[in-house]
Amino acid sequence: MPASPSTARAINDRLALRLLQQEGPLTAGRLKELTGLSRPSVADLVERLTVAGLVEVVGESGEQRRGPNAKVYGIVADRAHLAALDVRTEGVSVAVSDLLGRVLTEASAPIDGGVGTGPAVEQAVALVERAVKEAGVDRPHTVGIGAPGLIDPATGELRRTSGLPEWHRRLVAALQERFAPARVNVENETNLAALAEQRVGAARDRDTFVLLWLGIGVGAAVVLDGTLRRGASGGTGEIGFLPVPGTTGLPSATDCSGGFHTLAGEAAVAALAAQHGVTAPAVAGEPRGATLVRAAAETPAAPHHARFLDTLADRVALGSAAVIAVLDPGCVVLGGEIGRAGGPELAARVQERLVRMSPLPTEVRAGALGGEAVLRGALLTARDRAQDELFAPPAR
Repeated sequence: MPASPSTARAINDRLALRLLQQEGPLTAGRLKELTGLSRPSVADLVERLTVAGLVEVVGESGEQRRGPNAKVYGIVADRAHLAALDVRTEGVSVAVSDLLGRVLTEASAPIDGGVGTGPAVEQAVALVERAVKEAGVDRPHTVGIGAPGLIDPATGELRRTSGLPEWHRRLVAALQERFAPARVNVENETNLAALAEQRVGAARDRDTFVLLWLGIGVGAAVVLDGTLRRGASGGTGEIGFLPVPGTTGLPSATDCSGGFHTLAGEAAVAALAAQHGVTAPAVAGEPRGATLVRAAAETPAAPHHARFLDTLADRVALGSAAVIAVLDPGCVVLGGEIGRAGGPELAARVQERLVRMSPLPTEVRAGALGGEAVLRGALLTARDRAQDELFAPPAR
């Protein structure tokens, strides 16, 4: 059944807006080429989008003749503003951007959970309020939050999880109340990191891959055929609980000690570096394990650095091999602060071991975004949701 004229117009409008988002400002002539629409159809959609306040003239092309085709159209960047949060156990980072994703302000602060849930939530909300104010924004249209823990697939809410502070869950409701009617969405931090690496990082050419997060903790995100997979309970990628050889026990339902986390978490990496005599000056704001891995990766010819990287690669390959055996993703991205710090040196060592351990060909890449991936992913999801609403056809 052919689409009605109104439906066809809505489809064409969304296509044009997506092209302007991806390609940047375009002339009507270029929109005609990219969409395959007729010149009158393009002229009509540009007029509709301009009247709706979504598109504006941002310049003129270098064409000699003047007229509609010489005008360059772009998305109205301040049509909506977005806020993104990276919520960690010990603090919060915030970024505020316009609809084009241009960051207007960033801020971060430690959150003292020891003062109690209520005061901790107040500290976090105050940080977001200051960032929004500094960006010159009344309130964001959409707020994206990345947090550790499981997201309930049925409700989209952060589930109560042992070992994580209660203020994480309370923060979502507090932000919804403070910035109403803004839409507030929460997603697992590792899933957001995978989205960011796929859109703007190391996995831009991959529709299927696994992000192995190596930071304070460890985790994984699974993208299959371009779709992020969360699992029946939202727990896909909880690889820290994976039983592996080399530990002194087994993980439990409430404690990942004895699992893969015990071998590859930041504290374990820092301890391993100390065993091999790897040293480096502290870097403010960076996990100690990541600093030590970077020092070794920058001078891998040093024997003690090589031994440290080899042993770390042995450990990382254990967790990676288990994921590969089940999913066959073809690509593993080593994300998080430690994955990025290890760079190609660590990635190459892990891949070398996987060649010996698994019959499934798998490329191992170093993450491009490190710990910034969570905040970047939260901004991207906030922008996607804002655009879904703003670019939707009006209700009839």
